[in-house]
Amino acid sequence: MKPAPVLVLFDIDGTLLRRSGPHHRQALERAVERVAGVRVSTDGIPVAGMLDRDILLAMLARGGVPKTRARRLLAEVCRAAQNIYVRNCPDLRRKVCPGVRPLLRRLAGRGVPCGLVTGNLSRIAWTKMRRAGLREYFAVGAFSEDGPTRAALIRLAASRARRAGLVAPGARVVYIGDHPNDVLAARQAGAEIIAVGTGVVSGEELAAAQPDVYLPDLRAFRHDLLR
Repeated sequence: MKPAPVLVLFDIDGTLLRRSGPHHRQALERAVERVAGVRVSTDGIPVAGMLDRDILLAMLARGGVPKTRARRLLAEVCRAAQNIYVRNCPDLRRKVCPGVRPLLRRLAGRGVPCGLVTGNLSRIAWTKMRRAGLREYFAVGAFSEDGPTRAALIRLAASRARRAGLVAPGARVVYIGDHPNDVLAARQAGAEIIAVGTGVVSGEELAAAQPDVYLPDLRAFRHDLLR
């Protein structure tokens, strides 16, 4: 199959799925308690747009765990969080955002490869996609444990798509997200950004971040955006 001229990358929470329940948050909290022995919550941590690893480090700091010990424990906490989430993830098919399924079907029909770029840890991300019935649409991804910033993850996902022969070396990279942090990350990574108003941020605030395109939801996606 000829490499495609464009790669479309998607955030998950607020972009592909919304109101998917407390299970992700609970998995992070239980993992911190199980591994570090401290009980803390994500309350007050601005988790939207953050990477799971950074959320976990913030929780460990809140629990009084010294920074050096927190860094040493982080890999184990991440494994525990993923194991907990995989066991407890509910059916998410009704949590898919408006327009997502038709768009993914159209992109697949046109031979446009899609990938994930998310702050979720990898097993959490892929479990969400399976439980939402969306797994088949995504060929590559980059996740919380893969890099220090969301911009680095965008660059990594694009590199993985090129190495897999999915896209040409000079292919356009389009990132679709729902948070100003997504807009900033795309700018830093040299990708185009389509922002959708299905997350926790108001449409006005998201549009003010000056994405290349703002859509209220993915039902408004037009194919000429990828020309």
